[in-house]
Amino acid sequence: MTLPTIPVAATRPHQFTVHGVTIDDPWAWLKDPEYPEVKNREILAYLEEENAYFEALMAPHRPLVDRLYEEMKARIKEDESSVPQKDGDWVYWTAFETGGQYRKWWRKPVAGGPDELLLDEPSLAEGKEYFRLGAFAVSNDGSKLAYAIDDNGSERFTIHVKDLATGALLPDTIPGMLSDIVWTADDSGFLYGLANKEWRTDNARLHRLGTDPAEDVELYHEDDEGYRVSVSETSDRRWIVIATGDHVTSEVRLYPATDPLAEPILVAPRQPGREYDVDTHGDTLFIHTNDVNPMWRLVTAPISAPGEWTELIGPSQHFYMTGVECYRDFFVVEGREDGLDQVAIHRYDAPTRGERIAFPEASYAAGLGDNPEHGQTVLRIGYESMVTPGTVYDYDTATGTLTTLKVQEIPSGYDAGKYRTERLHITARDGTQVPVSIVYPADFPKDGSRPLFLYAYGAYGHAIPPGFSTGRLSLLDRGFAYAIAHIRGGDDLGQQWYHDGKLEKRTNTFNDFVDVARGLIAQRWTSEGRIAIAGRSAGGELMGAVVNSDPELWGAVIADVPFVDVLNTMMDESLPLTPGEWPEWGNPITDPAAFQLIRSYSPYDNVRAQDYPPLFISGGLNDPRVTYWEPAKWAAKLRATKTDNNVLLLKTNMGAGHGGKSGRFESLREAAEEHAFVLWQLGVEG
Repeated sequence: MTLPTIPVAATRPHQFTVHGVTIDDPWAWLKDPEYPEVKNREILAYLEEENAYFEALMAPHRPLVDRLYEEMKARIKEDESSVPQKDGDWVYWTAFETGGQYRKWWRKPVAGGPDELLLDEPSLAEGKEYFRLGAFAVSNDGSKLAYAIDDNGSERFTIHVKDLATGALLPDTIPGMLSDIVWTADDSGFLYGLANKEWRTDNARLHRLGTDPAEDVELYHEDDEGYRVSVSETSDRRWIVIATGDHVTSEVRLYPATDPLAEPILVAPRQPGREYDVDTHGDTLFIHTNDVNPMWRLVTAPISAPGEWTELIGPSQHFYMTGVECYRDFFVVEGREDGLDQVAIHRYDAPTRGERIAFPEASYAAGLGDNPEHGQTVLRIGYESMVTPGTVYDYDTATGTLTTLKVQEIPSGYDAGKYRTERLHITARDGTQVPVSIVYPADFPKDGSRPLFLYAYGAYGHAIPPGFSTGRLSLLDRGFAYAIAHIRGGDDLGQQWYHDGKLEKRTNTFNDFVDVARGLIAQRWTSEGRIAIAGRSAGGELMGAVVNSDPELWGAVIADVPFVDVLNTMMDESLPLTPGEWPEWGNPITDPAAFQLIRSYSPYDNVRAQDYPPLFISGGLNDPRVTYWEPAKWAAKLRATKTDNNVLLLKTNMGAGHGGKSGRFESLREAAEEHAFVLWQLGVEG
């Protein structure tokens, strides 16, 4: 087979000087100045050339991709449906049809009657390369549905309103939306937020049905470019919540659902570094906050005096309180104790004594499911582990019993006894114990001979739970172990765990990942060069950092929509996310220390002449989060700089965004491609 010519992106002189340092960036031209429109023919030609190269090199492995895809597809129940849930006078559920890429939304009357199709995603998606349903909100009286769709991956949604009695669409159409939708109490209108030209939601607006959206009332406008505005409602639906904040500070206002034009209640003015969220029970605010401790606490205050905070449940050294939800007869506190999910029921007459729900395994992921009614007495709970498929329970709050409603069905068969899972702790270079969740075949020999797949994220305080994956079975059944490194930068062990992996401590995230890999090698789970690694978005930044620092460890690298051009992005205030990201990474425009730190680890800026492992890089042309040019520039610089002959592939989805292709089977095929790349590069029999 004659291999195609490796794509080469042209270089063009481009320099800029910041804080006395001059940076050369000869691939800067790959950013189309007209973005988010990308029409530059030379840029498009380069991306298409890379895509053609990707297809050519993957062509011999297409039979393997097809086998993996069919394996993965066979593990999915094609006519999958959700467990029905009651909300008011209706029972709601979703269902896929056999062969369907997208779901249908259904309901039927509690009192009896025929099934009613609320929304037909397959019909809406027909003929579209990309389709995604965003907000979905049925009116309080059940007569109307407001929903939002994105048909190109840009995350700019359009609101539509449907009359559920007739099935007709109302004339109310609102493009450019980026938020949830909350109906007013009388269903005469709803609240939402528009994205501004920088793709930032800086507002909350009220739309009255039948009126021109241009006349919608802006209830709140945020002037700080780093903050984002959201709309939601309290559990009792008495209050509409308009919240604003960045990654470290928040501020909440309550608007009466009966009269959103009334003067709002400001719960507490913003204080830098203080976050809080709010629910209500009667005339009392339940405020979940990190004001005194990064493990968070729960305070209450009268709605009439929202600033008078009284501690109800204080912070704990081992229990990280992640959320509080109020119901009529009790409230629920969710969190993690030493990294493991906990759900506790608290009675209003004895609020400090929580009844924890007992789960059957030592390592798992669990949490509240869909519980829409304020008077709920039976709670819907979701549960899974690395060996236990997704399970839906009902928890009776009166008796404390768990009833299994549904266990994820795997049509091709699944035997949990073929696998084992453990929770390890590996010591990082600074002495910190980093948790690792690992699953492996029951006959796995710990002699260093087997391959291992290592995944992590490590940013924004986003924890990666030890959950179940049917796609992962294709690796386990070929002899792999699969590990999740719960590294700093996520909040797996509490908010301080997050703080210890951001800003000036950002390199802890990269070091933790490398040290976990070396620890797994030392424990003979695998060996150097036999580790496949993967991360997406900020996890792709992690991939870029560790291939620069420790390239010899990795046998294959998957970097999906990778945030690798960190320095340039954090200095470009015109990009959608940049101002809101400065609390996470630092502001290199105004802070010389932040500039130097980001410059020291930014993957694109630190590519150097050395051998690199095989790389599979992906991007999305319409991605507003990690713009397409980040993976494109990174791939171009790697090609021009690296000293090895290892495979480097760049695949750009020309009609999709941050999440890759839409549709459940298209996303499966992309997973199959990545798995095939890993097997190919590690020499594992397919």
